[in-house]
Amino acid sequence: MSALFTPLTLRSLEIPNRVWMSPMCMYSAAGEGPETGVPTDFHLTHLAGRAAGGAGLVMVEATGVRPDGRISPWDLGLWNDRQQEAFARVAAAITSHGSVPAIQLAHAGRKASTDRPWLGDRYVPGSEGGWTSVSPSAVAFDGLPVPHELTEDEIQQLVRDFAAAAERALAAGFRVVEIHGAHGYLINSFLSPVANHRTDAYGGSWENRLRFPLQVVDAVRAVWPDDLPVLFRTSATDWLTENPEDPREGWTGADTVRLAKELTAHGVDLLDVSTGGLVRDAAISAHPGYQVPFAEQVRRTTGTPTSAVGLVLEPAQAEEIVATGQADAVMIGREMLRDPHWAHHAADALGAEPRWPDPYGYAVVRRRPAKA
Repeated sequence: MSALFTPLTLRSLEIPNRVWMSPMCMYSAAGEGPETGVPTDFHLTHLAGRAAGGAGLVMVEATGVRPDGRISPWDLGLWNDRQQEAFARVAAAITSHGSVPAIQLAHAGRKASTDRPWLGDRYVPGSEGGWTSVSPSAVAFDGLPVPHELTEDEIQQLVRDFAAAAERALAAGFRVVEIHGAHGYLINSFLSPVANHRTDAYGGSWENRLRFPLQVVDAVRAVWPDDLPVLFRTSATDWLTENPEDPREGWTGADTVRLAKELTAHGVDLLDVSTGGLVRDAAISAHPGYQVPFAEQVRRTTGTPTSAVGLVLEPAQAEEIVATGQADAVMIGREMLRDPHWAHHAADALGAEPRWPDPYGYAVVRRRPAKA
């Protein structure tokens, strides 16, 4: 039997296979002013299509917990009733195809208020619908304005914002919530000494830099049902310390192992292990599966379940990752954009039974017992 197509149980939730759709921003939300961030029919068909395509779990892209927490003015948000009602349609559609609906809750921090990537990733000023970004320290991301340094009261409000968005996600029908702690966004920038220069309770020492991330986890876990899982996406390295020619001391794989132990103790059920994003000029040697060793390191060292992501391209590659214990699941991103039925085609290639929707039977050659 294919390891990739065996169920995975987290708490009481059984996820039907280990092929999961990675959260990928589409920059296509609707609405204006305070009513921005609403999922549209595009999001409904995009996400439901991957569920119909056989993914065991479908993760909604980074969803802002407040208006100024989005990467761009065209990103999704979950802070009002209109958004929640639209997300309920999305979650129901994913569920109807036998997949688990999941959502990633995020705050973009100092990388917020930028344009859609295909238009250049430029900063969007307030006159065009943008806003002032925030960060643990007044340290700009390369090419973007200096952010506002958060006060302690503002940090505590952000903790409440994450919890409120998690409550809305649950009410909308999501069964898994993931906290975005990677890619140089707000939580990741608190963890890194490169971005966090604070001298109060939220900066300096290891324990202080972990304070805000763990407060967010605790707040989300407090409102999320005990029988449903909470995930955490992490950048296992910012690729600075690995480069002997870079003098900056950043975040490492060893730091991530240490973080994983803390997150598990606070109720996180799986680490979604990615890398990078903290600085624009990091030297990254990307090749198929280049991030998988970090997921394996966390899993083998701590026992915490992990998912692997990043240039997982072929079914045999994904099968090996799971079968050899490098990770418990694989997040498929760009390949699933290219092929919504990647999971079905992988099942065929690996000798598992694809979970095609019944109405597709006219076009699908099913395995049937040979006639006597």
